[in-house]
Amino acid sequence: MNKVKVAIVLGLICIVLSYAITQQVKTIYVATQGMGSIPAVADNDLKDQVLQWKTRYEEAFASLEKANLYLDKIRSEAVQDLEGSTEKENEIKRVNMLLGLTDVEGEGVVISLKDNDSVTAESISVTDDISYYLVHDMDLRSLVNDLENSGAEAISINGERIISSTSITCEGTIININGNKVGSPFTIKAIGPAIKMYGALTRPGGYVEGLNSTGINTTVKQSPKVQIGKYSGAISAKVMEYID
Repeated sequence: MNKVKVAIVLGLICIVLSYAITQQVKTIYVATQGMGSIPAVADNDLKDQVLQWKTRYEEAFASLEKANLYLDKIRSEAVQDLEGSTEKENEIKRVNMLLGLTDVEGEGVVISLKDNDSVTAESISVTDDISYYLVHDMDLRSLVNDLENSGAEAISINGERIISSTSITCEGTIININGNKVGSPFTIKAIGPAIKMYGALTRPGGYVEGLNSTGINTTVKQSPKVQIGKYSGAISAKVMEYID
């Protein structure tokens, strides 16, 4: 990006220089044209002056041509740098997305799931485990894996951005994501190829079907506009090295 700024500044300087030289050439040209109307009383002096003006005119014209050539070179380099900077900017955007450093928006899917609240300890038999009807950290990790495997570029759970160092753990009935506690209901957002992700999640025998079979209310919807906020925590050096 610094090269681009330098190229633009040099380009502006060349433009100003070209304008100044052009005005000088015009002035010299007018002066030489005006010499023809002066009487021949001081013929020798006039000849010397004309020769001097002619020399200055030729030098100024040569400087103008040189400045124009240099300006063309600067313009060409600036264009090349801009093309290169576009590639660098795209790479920076890609890395920032992987690191979760920026808010992102795009097509994707939205998954909603919550505990089976129709089941209580009294409504099930003593041989059943009520935790079977609750959303666990393993369920969220499995859904995240399915999304990543189907091309998800950015994922969040209840507003927590999922990055490579994110941990999803269970603490009783509360799930811990990025060191923050979240609970049912859960909203998982993913940006990426919506059709592909939707198909991976809703396929027969898939994880979503298994959740629904236990009474955990799970829905998957495609959306042309999904918004995911940036990661709010600190990025460790190990994560930066992993992205590189």
